[in-house]
Amino acid sequence: MDLVCPAGSLPALKKAVDAGADCVYVGLKNATNARNFNGLNFTREQLLDGVTYAHRHRRQVLLALNTYPQAHNWREWTDTIDLAAELEVDAVILADPGLMDYAVNRHPGLRLHLSVQGSATSFEAINLYQRYFGIRRAVLPRVLSLAQVQHVIDNTDVEIEVFGFGGLCVMVEGRCALSAFATGESPNCNGACSPGKHVRWEDTPQGMETRLNGVLIDRFGKDERAGYPTLCKGRFDVEGETYYALEEPTSLNTLDLLPELARMGVKAIKIEGRQRSPAYVAQVTRIWRAAIDRLQTRGDGFEVDPAWMAALNQVSEGQSHTLGAYYRPWK
Repeated sequence: MDLVCPAGSLPALKKAVDAGADCVYVGLKNATNARNFNGLNFTREQLLDGVTYAHRHRRQVLLALNTYPQAHNWREWTDTIDLAAELEVDAVILADPGLMDYAVNRHPGLRLHLSVQGSATSFEAINLYQRYFGIRRAVLPRVLSLAQVQHVIDNTDVEIEVFGFGGLCVMVEGRCALSAFATGESPNCNGACSPGKHVRWEDTPQGMETRLNGVLIDRFGKDERAGYPTLCKGRFDVEGETYYALEEPTSLNTLDLLPELARMGVKAIKIEGRQRSPAYVAQVTRIWRAAIDRLQTRGDGFEVDPAWMAALNQVSEGQSHTLGAYYRPWK
């Protein structure tokens, strides 16, 4: 299985490559990718440096172009596809069918991956993208059980990539409208869930409050770490009880499932976190590299090192982890 790791900066890309990533995925400093935050992502020159560094170490660079252009800004997205072909990135991760059509016709040699933002949760959808646009790999949303993932793999020739570690999203990516409801800006078009300009922290007598465009998302006690305000991970008053009504802040961690994912035929394990630091990228990549290598050498004798879990919990949301939707014994 390929280990696909995030890089929100050139130092993070180099850390991922040095720590053993097979592929590193990146985005440009604009709205063409779904992590369009200030201080994040690559300029043209940085992307060229990153591709050169990765290829020198026989690693691949995947460019996330996974938001949806509008009629007035279409050119920025197509220019990015042209740049990807020019700089010889190894694949472009797309969600918009119009952009796939453009890529196929203008750059037929460019490898295309279907982004998780494309919301393809069935083999019928994935096979349609393959038939019309030659998609080579599809990234599955984090809402499928293992049985459903197996069903997809059994019925398509497209490589399947699944999320293995990082922030957990209970929504079907590409279809969530929560952030747009609160801010008026769609993450699917502008590239940012909870855009920074709408985020506020305020120290109050009741505790540290976080708001998104004026909407109170959470209130933290003195001993609690104030997280970044996203609607899905806020605490809300529901019929007199205050709790995480939609989703608790925890990270997905599938190390325990690694042998099963390999047996199922999963082609790539994706680590979430382009918004995280180079140190985070290095630590997580190193652990997952060691785990995949151990699986390849020991096979059925594979065991998760407790030290791996302890280290990953330290960088997880809420310092805890879950198997998410993958583990549904009734499904």
